[in-house]
Amino acid sequence: MAARVVLSPSTCFPLTPAALRENTSIAARGLSCFPRRLSPASRRTAQSGRGALAAATMSSTVLVTGSGGRTGQIVYRKLKERAEQFVGRGLVRTEESKEKIGGADDVFVGDIRDAAALAPACQGIDALIILTSAVPKMKPGFDPSKGGRPEFFFEDGQFPEQVDWIGQKNQIDAAAAAGVKHIVLVGSMGGTDPNHPLNSIGNGNILVWKRKAEQYLADSGIPYTIIRAGGLQDTAGGVRELLVSRDDELLKTETRTIARADVAEVCVQALQIEEAKFKALDLASKPEGAGAPTSDFKSLFSQVTASF
Repeated sequence: MAARVVLSPSTCFPLTPAALRENTSIAARGLSCFPRRLSPASRRTAQSGRGALAAATMSSTVLVTGSGGRTGQIVYRKLKERAEQFVGRGLVRTEESKEKIGGADDVFVGDIRDAAALAPACQGIDALIILTSAVPKMKPGFDPSKGGRPEFFFEDGQFPEQVDWIGQKNQIDAAAAAGVKHIVLVGSMGGTDPNHPLNSIGNGNILVWKRKAEQYLADSGIPYTIIRAGGLQDTAGGVRELLVSRDDELLKTETRTIARADVAEVCVQALQIEEAKFKALDLASKPEGAGAPTSDFKSLFSQVTASF
């Protein structure tokens, strides 16, 4: 049975209850930061420069794997909304998932465990955003009224080793063969602790295998951004101050969650900001109303010093 492709590593686990200003490029800001009177020839040159910049941006084709999931759908939609900057593609596991996000021709259906199946989706892409994960299922018979904790299991062929390690490795290799310029990989916080509770779910060691894929990406030589998200929430994005850290330090605080929409925005912004490359970060947010909503993503990525 094909591995299920989902939006985010944190999606499948119980979570804690609880229009961003886009960065413009240095070149684009340079056209407007210092107003001055231009000659007709200069105006034509400036207009040509803006047109060339737009054309160059338009050529950035980005594949989002796991685009049928809740966070993946947001990322895919954001790319489509910014058609002047990106040509968005999606990869899902089933035809049903493809129809769920519109059934467009740019949404491919494939099993990430099958390296050959990834080639059509990766052909001609400039960047890859990975939002796939193994998904545990709850064992039948759990009655919440009786207390206790539910038990989970992974279906055959869908264990973290197969999906989060082999499947992500296949994606990285396929993207490398396509000559991508940047890979954004969304993972989970908690990977520094081999005894983290998530590793015991279904005896899958899911964070161990995710970490292995992250290391493989970091060693690939391809410019990358690894985003280890906190507990994902289905709340509005763009209304909270985002926090970045490293080595699971945020898990020791009360700020351990983040809106899916904010994770999606950080993924898209990472493709546009040089300071995001060759970096790994833990990502969470302050509660709404505590602090100013993050809008300067260059500054956010500049706070990150860790490469893994």
